[in-house]
Amino acid sequence: MKILVDADACPVKNIITKIAKEYKLRVLMFIDTSHFLDDGYSDVIMVDKGRDSVDIALINKVEKGDIVVTQDYGVAAMAFSKQAYGINQNGFIYTKDNIDKLLFERHLSQKIRRAGGRTSNPRKRTKEDDEKFERAFRNLCCKKEDS
Repeated sequence: MKILVDADACPVKNIITKIAKEYKLRVLMFIDTSHFLDDGYSDVIMVDKGRDSVDIALINKVEKGDIVVTQDYGVAAMAFSKQAYGINQNGFIYTKDNIDKLLFERHLSQKIRRAGGRTSNPRKRTKEDDEKFERAFRNLCCKKEDS
């Protein structure tokens, strides 16, 4: 089991690394060439800058039982189809019960934007968001350790 992170805009990389060290889990951080990352622990996989290049590289490395950290519902759905666990940066765990609804809402938002409409921007990140992520991520890692 390993942890794969869509790391380009991930605000919880330090929390992931901290917990991964505790559980001695391998971490793969995926970034494109417009970013730099070196946390001294994770394996950093850098891919060419391009639409979905990070997502494709990450999904190609996912195996059953892995944990994928991403805010992209499409990546989460593909990881879920490979029997991996998915979690976003706010501690929301993707499941078979919520992924279809999330993908549909994403589709509607894209449709609104293409038609010239506006959708709401994400709110500012808080300390509580980090704490919620840490609890949920730790629980996922504990579940994997027990199995």
